[in-house]
Amino acid sequence: QVQLVESGGGLVQAGGSLRLSCAASGRTLSKYNMGWFRQAPGKEREFVAAISWSGGITRYADSAKGRFTISRDNAKNTVLLQMNSLKPEDTAIYSCAAKEELTWSRNIYSDTSAYDYWGQGTQVTVSS
Repeated sequence: QVQLVESGGGLVQAGGSLRLSCAASGRTLSKYNMGWFRQAPGKEREFVAAISWSGGITRYADSAKGRFTISRDNAKNTVLLQMNSLKPEDTAIYSCAAKEELTWSRNIYSDTSAYDYWGQGTQVTVSS
């Protein structure tokens, strides 16, 4: 069992940046493929970015490409999401998720049901 805790959310003006962190306890994150998802009020949870256990593979939602960067530091047992050029439509609760084995050849990494462990989320609010 792995416990995930997100941090780094907050209120930022449009065009600003935030860096979200996902810290793990219970097990080492180096065994897990990781994803970031977000859920805005009244909307379904959607995929943002994912990274393989080694960090060698990354995937992004179209809305995140060119603005967000996912990375990981297995030595620190954390996964990061650097978000730049934030827009009001990025406002949501951001959650990280973990999956030990994940198929990267299809879009399974973007499916919420593919992940076994979830954090509680951190609120990101972008003002216009």
